[in-house]
Amino acid sequence: MTDVFALADLCTPWCLRVAVTLGIAEQLADGPRTAADLAERVNADAGALTFVLRQLATRGLFTEQAEQAEQAGQAAPAETPDATAPKATAPTFALADSAKALLDPAVKLGLDVDGIGGRMAQSWTTLLAAVRTGEPAYAERFGLPFWADLDAHPEIATSFDELMGPGHGPADPEVLPAGDWDGVRTVVDVGGGTGSLLAAVLAARPHVTGTLVDLPRVAAGAAEVFAAAGVADRATIEQRSFFDPLPAGADLYLLSKVLGDWGDDDAEAILRRCAEAAGERGRVVIVGDTSEGPPNPESGLLMLVLVGGRERSRGEVHDLVRRAGLVVTRTGPRATECRPSGSVTSP
Repeated sequence: MTDVFALADLCTPWCLRVAVTLGIAEQLADGPRTAADLAERVNADAGALTFVLRQLATRGLFTEQAEQAEQAGQAAPAETPDATAPKATAPTFALADSAKALLDPAVKLGLDVDGIGGRMAQSWTTLLAAVRTGEPAYAERFGLPFWADLDAHPEIATSFDELMGPGHGPADPEVLPAGDWDGVRTVVDVGGGTGSLLAAVLAARPHVTGTLVDLPRVAAGAAEVFAAAGVADRATIEQRSFFDPLPAGADLYLLSKVLGDWGDDDAEAILRRCAEAAGERGRVVIVGDTSEGPPNPESGLLMLVLVGGRERSRGEVHDLVRRAGLVVTRTGPRATECRPSGSVTSP
């Protein structure tokens, strides 16, 4: 029989987040330390921290050993009532091999309670309201909708941008389903964040120029990204919402991991803006927002509680495309290519 209480465990996930937020793995990277030493280093209560680390030790993330009080730097009592009684010990913890992943900056960003990781974790408390209504209840927990909350808290926004940014590895410039770059001279990256994907596209194709479109808070970091990639002379930045009219007349409009952050009506509105701007000759390419198999329930639910978005199957993405006045012309494992319906002629 399934242990439903084990499935409902909240202790271990929160102990893990607390340990990451306090930087315990970094403190243990050079060797074991006592709980008292760790607590002093991370400004925590030694007794409470011991419970946290023991809980994680049961899951194989840390190992515990006992040291004699004298070895832990504590003075032994002057007199012992019973000479045969064991001496006091101080719990000492070490980093297990399985916990070395906690030293990865991307993992820390995702689990740090003081940053976006804390917002994401606490958003799950609104799941019941979201399931009942089909709408995000993020504002019930934090007072503002997700995007407005980021605008109001720059430190949270910064950790979100870092989590979503190039920390996941270099951007892949091969975004077209058939690799057909013939005739592409201008690219607009819609909702492209700090520009890492557009920079990779331009670096790989010296004949292409590009425009990044995103909100000022995010796009402000793009100039540095373009300069580092050596493409600043071929990249421009438009600080605006993608719900507003987009720069018109480009050959290619990229939407990379954008639509999943929005419900169907908003996603359709974004696609319509792309279709309007693409005109008769432009293409719209949706990257990374199509699930090959059934949508992942965990990521889909996280999108729901945060922003009301969702992970979509290929068929659901194609349905959105049609509603927005676009026609699918090519598909690939990672991308869907479309054209405005008026620009596609029947054979």
